[in-house]
Amino acid sequence: MKWASRIYGFFMLFAGVMHFKKARMFMRIVPAFLPFKKMIVWISGVVEILVGVLLILNRFMAFASKLLTWLLILVWPANIYMAMKKMPLKKGQKPKPVLLWARVLFQWPLIKWAEKMSVQNK
Repeated sequence: MKWASRIYGFFMLFAGVMHFKKARMFMRIVPAFLPFKKMIVWISGVVEILVGVLLILNRFMAFASKLLTWLLILVWPANIYMAMKKMPLKKGQKPKPVLLWARVLFQWPLIKWAEKMSVQNK
């Protein structure tokens, strides 16, 4: 299923690039108690780009899988924070709580998929 990890890779690459193009948007969803919001957004963007490239190239899959798994676990609080605060992704939009909580719940299958990716690509 190399094609599935490549699709995931393109998604991660796009998300990582967006961390730099729309940094303010991502900074808004970093929980308020965390300092250095811009640095958190940039570091997570770099990691997403790295993981995306590795998945697209189908290289170092065990490393990419572990890195992606940990990244998804570490950003999960931002999704929970967004849902609890009823924050839309874009400022000025009407919040959609059902979609925000669906995003929180969808994180779990993404984490499990990331964990299994290194085994699937052997």
